[in-house]
Amino acid sequence: MAQLTEIPPPPVSTPPVEARSRLQFLSGRSVAELAIMLVATALVVYLAIVPLIFLVYGTFTDADGAFTLAGFSNAYAGDQLWELIKNTLIFSVATTIFAVSAGTALAYLTVRTDIPGRNLIFVAATVPLIIPGVLHTIAWTLLGSSRNGLLNSITGDLFGVEPFNIFSMWGMIFVDGLHQTPLVFLLMYAAFRNTDPAFEESALMSGAGLPTVVRRIALPLVRPALLGVVTLTFVRAIEAFEVPAILGTPGGIHVFTSRIYDSLHVFPPDYTSAGALAMPVLIIAGVAMYFQRRLSKSVKSFQTVTGKGFRPRPLPLGRVKYFMAPLLVIYFLIAVVVPVAMLLYVSFQKFYAGPSVESLEHFTLANYKDIFTNDAIMTALRNSIVVGLTTATLVMLVMAIIAWITIRARPAGSGILEGLTFLPIGVPGLVLGVALLFVYLRVPIPIYGTLLILIISYFTKYMPYGMRYAGSAMIQVSSELEESAQTSGATWLQTFRLILVPTILPGLLSGWIYVLVVSFREVASSLLLYTPGNEVLSVVIWQQWENGQLTLLSALGVIMILILCTLVALTRVIANKFGVKEGDLREVKH
Repeated sequence: MAQLTEIPPPPVSTPPVEARSRLQFLSGRSVAELAIMLVATALVVYLAIVPLIFLVYGTFTDADGAFTLAGFSNAYAGDQLWELIKNTLIFSVATTIFAVSAGTALAYLTVRTDIPGRNLIFVAATVPLIIPGVLHTIAWTLLGSSRNGLLNSITGDLFGVEPFNIFSMWGMIFVDGLHQTPLVFLLMYAAFRNTDPAFEESALMSGAGLPTVVRRIALPLVRPALLGVVTLTFVRAIEAFEVPAILGTPGGIHVFTSRIYDSLHVFPPDYTSAGALAMPVLIIAGVAMYFQRRLSKSVKSFQTVTGKGFRPRPLPLGRVKYFMAPLLVIYFLIAVVVPVAMLLYVSFQKFYAGPSVESLEHFTLANYKDIFTNDAIMTALRNSIVVGLTTATLVMLVMAIIAWITIRARPAGSGILEGLTFLPIGVPGLVLGVALLFVYLRVPIPIYGTLLILIISYFTKYMPYGMRYAGSAMIQVSSELEESAQTSGATWLQTFRLILVPTILPGLLSGWIYVLVVSFREVASSLLLYTPGNEVLSVVIWQQWENGQLTLLSALGVIMILILCTLVALTRVIANKFGVKEGDLREVKH
């Protein structure tokens, strides 16, 4: 027996790794199981690639299919191209600087220092994520308008000057920067939490000041995360639509996204010009996301947290903390309290008027009553619920299957499939809407004019986030249970449905609620793809803004914020109830 065991097996019985993976992936699968995997894969490939192909094809061809550059000549007549590039870059770069500076400072103060009320700061910094961008922007038009804004009324009465003009470049930068800051805060909060503060503590003990420690030690340690946040914020500013359209257009300041909307907001819509305007946005966003992925590969060279535990101690701010704490309160007031309070005030007015003692005497609930008796608004609410629930369910279901294929099975080409799931993250919502118009206005499939096209748009846009939630949850769970079930004779479908899904359910539920929340907020692609009778809440809010119905809009906005707050609170409850506790992890280890 000893001699037999020393005989090497024949070379034919050891296929290459990719071949073994492919055989293992295909072997023992029923036709139904393979069909489920194939449909999920085909759906991802189709939604990630086909719209972009049609966008490029439709931009460079006319109605007869002949090559043309008419869309570019119409879109960039005169010096419009350079004006659009200049405005877009100024807006995007300045917004990125504003949001990254504010968000990083908030994150560092919360994680590293002994500033009072750090838990309150975390809540205050993340609450603005709940407020839809369109409502946040409209609230600031009521506050900072040069004609009848509340801030100008106050300064005019007190000092005789009206310094605020929200319909300007600085107004655009300020409002979008405020709206982007919470996301930067969350990302940098995680980065600072995952780095060992020992170097900073040593520097402080050696006599270095806190500004020097931050500049020379703290920021270099989180450089990959910081550069990634800069890239993501820049891409989000490039694709921003609500702020440029609501604040820039009245002030004569146009960027690519607002021009795309203008080209499709005329009769007949100029689709080729919209495609031509979408190309630079797509290219810039694609290049930025490419460098972001390159940067993410260098994270390991900056890691300072390993298997050894560490207990971070808050760095002392001294007397400065009593000066910084009020500044954080002021930030919360500016970012959340004042805009929401303005919407709440206007929602109780019969006609819009600036806050005064007289206006307080005319409070009314008529706007809220009108909402629940308005058939168009109630239809939009039902549509938002249907589209949101359907999108969230489909995204998490399909992404759970794709995550299993790319993480568990890993057949040949799984890396490409995973890359395709994240491709839409670099496609702005407005550009995606244009791309889908090119597809379903040319392909004889009866989707345009139905809610299905909105579901397709939302699914494509939020597919990367669903994959992130499903993939992260699956990575944290060992495959031993699945292997034991399959050894006992369970099919893949039984294992997936009865073992894997219940195991990663907290991650799937968190992703489901996140996709539901952002689906309620989506404006850009919705404005391009809806048809009369198929409006969603965000479209109705936009229409009310264009029609000057500020009081009804504000009431609907307050209700929408309450709905979103409820969904986010539900996420917290689910995370606390079903999330894995530290004690559970210790039991698993032992």
